[in-house]
Amino acid sequence: MKPVVSAFNAWTCTVLSVFAMIILSALAGLYRSGHEEFTTGNPDENKSISNTIFTAVIVYAAFFVFCGLQGLLHARESRRGAIAL
Repeated sequence: MKPVVSAFNAWTCTVLSVFAMIILSALAGLYRSGHEEFTTGNPDENKSISNTIFTAVIVYAAFFVFCGLQGLLHARESRRGAIAL
């Protein structure tokens, strides 16, 4: 199997996805807990905002898996050759 993206792009995407998941999870947790700096008065609105942010975390987790596998394909290709299917 051949990688779709370059090695640099794969590892950059992997690292950025990790940081995005950490930061967005913290923000979603603050919204969900009703932290005073983030609340606007309507508790139902904060839960929907939190759910939307957690959806973005799931998208970044998918990017993390895809880009991480692409990076591992590059590492394998440079050591032992491409995977033949």
